[in-house]
Amino acid sequence: MASHRRPKQPSRTRVTVLTTAAAAAVVLSANAANAAPSEKPGKDEVKAKVDALYEQAEKATEKLDGAKEKQDKLQKQISTLQDNVARGQEDLNELRDGLGSMASAQYRTGGIDPSVALFLSSDPDDFLDKASAMDQLSSQQVEALKKVQEKQRELAQQRQEASEKLKDLSDTRAELKKKKQEVQGKLASAQKLLNSLTAKEKAALDEEQSRATRASERTVLNSPGKAGSGRAGAAYAAAQGMIGRPYVYGATGPSSFDCSGLTSWAYAQAGVSIPRTSESQATIGTRIYSQSDLQVGDLVFFFGDLHHVGLYAGSGQVLHAPRTGTVVRYESMSTIGGAFQFGVRV
Repeated sequence: MASHRRPKQPSRTRVTVLTTAAAAAVVLSANAANAAPSEKPGKDEVKAKVDALYEQAEKATEKLDGAKEKQDKLQKQISTLQDNVARGQEDLNELRDGLGSMASAQYRTGGIDPSVALFLSSDPDDFLDKASAMDQLSSQQVEALKKVQEKQRELAQQRQEASEKLKDLSDTRAELKKKKQEVQGKLASAQKLLNSLTAKEKAALDEEQSRATRASERTVLNSPGKAGSGRAGAAYAAAQGMIGRPYVYGATGPSSFDCSGLTSWAYAQAGVSIPRTSESQATIGTRIYSQSDLQVGDLVFFFGDLHHVGLYAGSGQVLHAPRTGTVVRYESMSTIGGAFQFGVRV
């Protein structure tokens, strides 16, 4: 006989849970539908972010320049040491040949002095440390052995120094690679942000910068600052001739520059050799902390870590290579992101 049981009804708890879940789903769907799409950052926000990235890139660039400078110095020092070692080895060989000739002469006239024979088959350092052996040598032999000993010590020291500098060079190259990747990463991020702007927004940013540059040029022409020394004036004039040249990180001119590349190049044209990086350039000359005391051609430094430098152009203006995407130009010192720290009169 068939069963006629009534179908089991869902419990009140289960119904409540399902109803609540359905209601939540409806609310979420409604919210999603009504939510405003994420707003694209405006040109001013993009500019602020790009400027921050360019500042970080410039900071890394100065560290990169410092590593390059250190690498160049180490390579020159290593080359000199290796040349010295090669020449020293030739001198040592000649000294040993002389001792060999002395031993041969002694053999022909009655046998080799046992002390010389001992030297020719062992380390003279060990031999000469034995004071009793000195009595067995003639003054000529003693002098020859001492020269060999000194040359061996000198060569050992130079080889050790070369080995240490080679290790330092390897570490410097690793640092160079790391800093280069850091700079490239910051620049790529900045370019990505710039690419998010419309053509109209990019044009507006370019026009804003052009107006600011023209205003700085007028200020410099209409209110020239106090003239600097002959060398400072010559350096400044050389930099003026580079206006419009592009900023390229690590570049020292004359086709392109980074900030300290421009200042070091300009002073070189005036016959003055100054360090390569902004941080090192800040350690030379006489510091000037009051902007009113600056003269045209003085070096001027910005940011707490001194990673940006330019040439004072008078009336609160600076002639510098600002950052990637710009050219050598005049700019008001008040518009540079990092506050003026001090000047240096070379």
